[in-house]
Amino acid sequence: VPMSGFDRIIDRRGTASLKWDFSRRLTGQDGLLPLWVADMDFPAPEQVIEAVRRRAEHGIYGYALEPDSYFEAAMDWLRRRHGWRIEREWIIAAPGVVPSINVAIQAFTAPGERVVIQPPVYYPFARSIRDNGREPYENPLRAEGLRYAMDYEQLERSFDPRAHLLILCSPHNPVGRVWSPGELERLGEACLKHDLVLLSDEIHHDLVLPGFRHTVTATLSEELARRTVTCVSATKTFNLAGLGGSLVVISDPGLRRRFEAATKAVWTGLANAFAVAAAEAAWRHGEGWLERLLAYIRDNYVFLIQFLQERLSSVKPAPLEGTYLAWLDFRGLGLSASELRERLLKKAHVWLDEGTLFGAGGEGFQRVNLACPRATLQEALERIAGALG
Repeated sequence: VPMSGFDRIIDRRGTASLKWDFSRRLTGQDGLLPLWVADMDFPAPEQVIEAVRRRAEHGIYGYALEPDSYFEAAMDWLRRRHGWRIEREWIIAAPGVVPSINVAIQAFTAPGERVVIQPPVYYPFARSIRDNGREPYENPLRAEGLRYAMDYEQLERSFDPRAHLLILCSPHNPVGRVWSPGELERLGEACLKHDLVLLSDEIHHDLVLPGFRHTVTATLSEELARRTVTCVSATKTFNLAGLGGSLVVISDPGLRRRFEAATKAVWTGLANAFAVAAAEAAWRHGEGWLERLLAYIRDNYVFLIQFLQERLSSVKPAPLEGTYLAWLDFRGLGLSASELRERLLKKAHVWLDEGTLFGAGGEGFQRVNLACPRATLQEALERIAGALG
């Protein structure tokens, strides 16, 4: 895919796309531009499309398993891209990261107990905790200007003995932080001290902008690895979310047994044949495509910054280190949350993700998806500037 490949606009309407068709159905607006849910408006790498095509041409779509080659491709990718050497027996195949989070909540906590999260954060965390009859315990991130940090002092000061699990978003969605080894070590120390299992959701681990580096939480120490459950997937990196599939990596046999016991009540353990074919091809052949994608997202982010400076200077973007999701501060406009939503949807005809969805600290913010052709991003920004400027 030459760089211009990401500039190509592909019409996704009428393909049962959550991003494009659901927004139309919900709002009744035909011309709505959706830059909300975290999937890309880019086709997957050519080798992935070819692998899915080959699997489709076989014509028999019966029950499937994950072949050894699938796990080998994943292990090789994690070693090559992240310097993480894992054993085959540490890996549990799962249908997706959110199902895995739900299983971890059931495996490592009891009803009525608390689970620590650090908002503003990916909203299915809080939803999954509540859906399982547990209580989210919020340790909000600390905003230092528009850059965010974890609040270790607050966690220590108000630690709740009813908490036995902490869910970490790394890199962090929606604030775009790629946590440094030092930051993760401090969090790890708190988890060890208070006997917390640390669930590290690292689905965005490959989506790190040039100049930053992702640290796998479980690589920091042997002691921390024994407390850590890591969720990874090819779906976010290569835009395969509609196929599903993810991996859970747990090096500690005791934690792994507890997690596996909880999975029995929730999923069958059988694979999606297309998800396996796509992810394996992506891990084996997708590296060049990913490097070009990251450069394109960085350029989209630079375009966003320049546009806001020139046309909407009261809207401030948080620094983007990882993910393809920009976190924008609209508070300088002095609008209420409902006024802002109304203007974006009804006047600009643009759908962003509302900051309030992400919990404490999200008021007055919107999350915008940069994984789209530059022309789509420009059109959305022009509309927003027209409606708010």
